Order: sequence, then C-alpha cells, then structure tokens
Amino acid sequence: MIAIVDYGVGNLFSLASSLKSLGLNAETTRDVDKICAATHIILPGVGAFADAMDKLTATGLVPVIREECKKKPLLGICLGMQLLFDKSYEYGEHQGLGLVPGEVCPLADDLKNPALKVPHIGWNAMDIVPGREDDPLFRYVKSGEYVYFVHSFYAKNCAPYTLATSEYSIPVTGAVRNGLVYGTQFHPEKSGDTGLRLLKAFAELG
Repeated sequence: MIAIVDYGVGNLFSLASSLKSLGLNAETTRDVDKICAATHIILPGVGAFADAMDKLTATGLVPVIREECKKKPLLGICLGMQLLFDKSYEYGEHQGLGLVPGEVCPLADDLKNPALKVPHIGWNAMDIVPGREDDPLFRYVKSGEYVYFVHSFYAKNCAPYTLATSEYSIPVTGAVRNGLVYGTQFHPEKSGDTGLRLLKAFAELG
C-alpha cells in the first residue's frame, strides 16, 4: 500500500486518482500505523513552505517520516519535495526535514532572463542528468519528456542529489534523490502519461 500523507496541504484527490488509474493500492492518511505499514510513502504539497512545515509538524508525523524513509521509498512532490531539504528562504528562513542536503530559494532572484514569468507554470522538458539515466525512477521515461510545473521557489546547492533539471534560463532542479528519498518539483499527477509512468516506476521501487 502507498500511503499519501494527509497534513492539510496539497491536491490529494488528483494524486490518489492517478495512482488508482494505475491499479495501485493507495490511501490518503495521517495514521501512524498505516504509514508504518505502507510499502511506499508520498508527501504531496501545495502552498507556502513555513505553513506546510508547521502543519506537518502539528500532525506529529515528522519523526515518523524521518524514520520510515530509511526503510522504504519516499516521494516528495512539488512543495513536498521542497520540504525534504535542509531549509527554505521563502519569506524568511525555515528549517525543513533535512532528508536531502540543499536549500530552497526564490526562483526570480536567479533567473538569467528577467522577462520570464514567476511562478514557473506549465510544461517543460525534463532533462535527466548525464549518468543518472539508469535510476529506477526513470525506468519508463526518458530525457526530454515534458512534465508540468507550478512553483516560485526551487532547490539549489544540491547537485550531487539532482536526477533531472528543466531549463528556464537556468537549470531548475526537477528531480532529486538521496538514498530511498526521492523528490520531484513537477507534478507527476498533472504530467499526463509521462507522469503516470514515473509514478508506476516509483511504486515498483524496492
């Protein structure tokens, strides 16, 4: 069973529907026993970093997630991916889960083309980092396929853990991995067939 962590943030219905369409057994929950019994964990997220971290902390699930991700695959999606990092500079400085080294910073500050809009919204090519093509998350997808983004902040100083980027006048971190902990800045559940294939590959991770 795939546990989708419900902490009051994120489009849980869309994600659950995508997993169901793949024939996967998934449950939206904040129950500790169910999360511990799950084979995989997904941490979704939409909104502001500090608010999401506060809500996640309030559920009491932070230590559970930190422990369980040592044993089973965890996937953070969009803001859920950002929460995996050490800290975020979104409207102040806020501590994250510390599961992936790096930090989350304003995208607008680093864009080389100031004419580009922030938030970065829409479809963009996922460029797999050379040498990471064989990662099992990419079992059913290939570099250059398009995925869907909606974000104003992005992960940086995390090159050793970066699996894929997308070009937006700079290489924007699109997917990361540290051990069993994975993250995608884009939304697989909104990325059509490519996203479904990526979710299928995640569900098959041992």
